[in-house]
Amino acid sequence: MDRINRPKLHYYNLGVAKIEEIRASKMRPRLLLHSCCAPCNSYVMVMLSEVFDVTLLYNNSNIYPKSEYTIRFDELKAYTEHVNEKYNCNIKIVEVNYDTISYHKKLAQVNDDKEGGLRCQTCYEIRMDEAYGYALENDFDYFTTVMSISVHKNSIILNEIGEHLNQKYQSNLYLFSDFKKKDGLLKSKQFSDDFKMYRQQYCGCAYSYSAYLKRGNNEKSNVQKTNITN
Repeated sequence: MDRINRPKLHYYNLGVAKIEEIRASKMRPRLLLHSCCAPCNSYVMVMLSEVFDVTLLYNNSNIYPKSEYTIRFDELKAYTEHVNEKYNCNIKIVEVNYDTISYHKKLAQVNDDKEGGLRCQTCYEIRMDEAYGYALENDFDYFTTVMSISVHKNSIILNEIGEHLNQKYQSNLYLFSDFKKKDGLLKSKQFSDDFKMYRQQYCGCAYSYSAYLKRGNNEKSNVQKTNITN
């Protein structure tokens, strides 16, 4: 995907302007929110529910192994129930069939790329494209991804993907965002801490899982060496 080279706050400002426009209209459009995990959703889903009827889409076949996928999904469901009760919301969750084998086949051509590079961008594109298609097929008014809240995700790249998808599907469904702004990241941490939320130790895919295990083994090795020398 070619870079569009927008000013840094371009997408953030577009998102804020659209939300304020909707707020002023007194309408409650239907929003599909691609949801990677409970910590990222913690603040965002509450904030968006002030303006939208929110449905979470858990389409995360990237997460490996299946046990980790299940832990993250169960945490998201538990937190959503908590939010619905505490804030009188009616947030729904849709789970897409888990198929990590097909997903990793799509990613195989860039599997040697470094964390945060083309491999990760390809991952975003796969899942956001899938979510966009689901939003169109099910008559949502807007779609966006929660991933721009993460300090590890480049919101400009995510929004460029969203802009490209608008062009691909000839629609303006994608809601631009940078949920980190205006203390979004701090609020997200506070919400997560208040719920004592499970926080994963790696991004999700088999490659990041392998790197996580390698880091863990290196740390154990370093501890062992220290014990031997002391």
